[in-house]
Amino acid sequence: MAQAFSIVVAVLIFLFIYVFGVKLMASFSQAQPAPPDDGELRKVKITFKCSLCGTEVRMTKAPLADPEAPRCCMEDMDIIAKADV
Repeated sequence: MAQAFSIVVAVLIFLFIYVFGVKLMASFSQAQPAPPDDGELRKVKITFKCSLCGTEVRMTKAPLADPEAPRCCMEDMDIIAKADV
């Protein structure tokens, strides 16, 4: 009786892992969304600087007028210059 219970539990665990794996692999096969149209990106001119290593980045296009700061050294970068475009 205990061996039959162990077999049933093993089959259920196998089915759970199998279904989870199939769904995970199916999610990888979905196509990436199409890139936004040219008119959807807004022109911005924002310069960011990493407070830890000093790397500077200038953002020229963004989907929003006030985009989130990029990350460098696992920290958000600081805005050092923001110009109206």
